[in-house]
Amino acid sequence: MDFRGAITLLQDADVRFIVVGGLAATLHGSARITTDVDVLYERSTENIEKLVRALAPVDPYLRGAPPGLPFHFDIATVRAGLNFTLATTLGPMDFLGEVLGVGRYEDALPHASPVMVFGRDALVLDLSWLIRAKRAAGRTKDLEALAELELLQDPEVLAAAEAGMPRKDSARRKKPGKRSRN
Repeated sequence: MDFRGAITLLQDADVRFIVVGGLAATLHGSARITTDVDVLYERSTENIEKLVRALAPVDPYLRGAPPGLPFHFDIATVRAGLNFTLATTLGPMDFLGEVLGVGRYEDALPHASPVMVFGRDALVLDLSWLIRAKRAAGRTKDLEALAELELLQDPEVLAAAEAGMPRKDSARRKKPGKRSRN
């Protein structure tokens, strides 16, 4: 997957989008590997036109669809659809008009922040909302990612984990009925 190429392609075309999914998790510090780019795109007519123009050179096609299936990633298709999982010459890219637990671009915008991605600012879904999306999706791979994302959300826990130390509030507690020796 050419992550730099995918993000640059969208930025150069002035497409309004928010990075979500595995790449967003990576940008927040996750060690998990992702193999695609997931973005929540704004669904205005102008933005759909920009998205379609931007993707034309990378031959978007429905990922997993049989070869020869008539599919054209054009303005009419994007208007009629919502979420698109595409194979492109840059690699797999998912264009989401709506994300479970988050909503549409306009809903997520107040919960996204600019992050330096390949030398340029890109909006990335905030960690707490990424956790919310992963939880709402409920897929096994999303649920498996939650523990790490929640760890990343708590700087004290993260610092303790990196140092190999238990948290202050997780000190061993005495079991009931056992007396400590003094």
